[in-house]
Amino acid sequence: MNRNRKKREQHLRGQTPGLESQIGEAQTFGTLMRRMARENKLAVISFVVIILFALAAVFAPLLTSYAYDEMDLANRLSPPSAGHLLGTDEGGRDVFTRLLYGARISLLIGIVPTLLSMAIGAALGILAGFAGGKTDTVIMRIADVMLAFPSILLAMVLMYMLGDGLINVFLTLAIVNWASVARVVRAETLGVRRSRILLRHILPNCIPTLIVLFTLNVPSSILTESSLSFLGLGVQPPAASWGLMVNQSRQYLYTAPWMCFAPCVAIMLTVLAFNFLGDGLRDMLDPHLRKN
Repeated sequence: MNRNRKKREQHLRGQTPGLESQIGEAQTFGTLMRRMARENKLAVISFVVIILFALAAVFAPLLTSYAYDEMDLANRLSPPSAGHLLGTDEGGRDVFTRLLYGARISLLIGIVPTLLSMAIGAALGILAGFAGGKTDTVIMRIADVMLAFPSILLAMVLMYMLGDGLINVFLTLAIVNWASVARVVRAETLGVRRSRILLRHILPNCIPTLIVLFTLNVPSSILTESSLSFLGLGVQPPAASWGLMVNQSRQYLYTAPWMCFAPCVAIMLTVLAFNFLGDGLRDMLDPHLRKN
């Protein structure tokens, strides 16, 4: 009798044995990185690549003696040399310098809209999953409508409506990406709610999923901005972004291939690094995938 009563009390308090293990033990950043270094070296290398790109963007003025918009028509379309490591573009601007400064905008475009979309999506996903009923139906139907459109097409329509500008790019990418985040967070919330865990456990239980989504959505935003820039709807000159550099170099693909090569490689490495890091973090944070 006492044993059955104790079990009922634990059930009412939301402390059914085994639920803590579903949430997972708290891990410090250092512990997480050490485990990942042992079990997934590719993820660690990807993390280092991302840090190097971020440092290059921050310290761009110290790594080059040129300005990103400094034109030298006498040296336009010059191949790589000691004076211009990656050559010059159609305006005589140093490609290496524009690559460094372009990293600032491209990484911002990857990170800022992703944070905005995750904040909106997580809030709506938790609300839908926890409230249920009509609230859940309305939010999810709106998300379905958003997901019914191809992301690049929806981004193009929004950019036509909002106009050019970096802020509008941020808003467009945030609007395009929130629905997928809301769906994933709603599913996590429903799983936690069915386990009768208190509300204070819902958000912590979603954090590993949000971290992985962040590493996967950042490269998606970078690629979408690159596509918009390729169509003339993204970042506008004289600013520098990797997508804009690719767009400006396409007509010189055969006569000055270095103009296109550098930003394309930068985009490729960044996208791969974030994806490999996301896979590694998922393996570390998902309790069902952890190795004993």
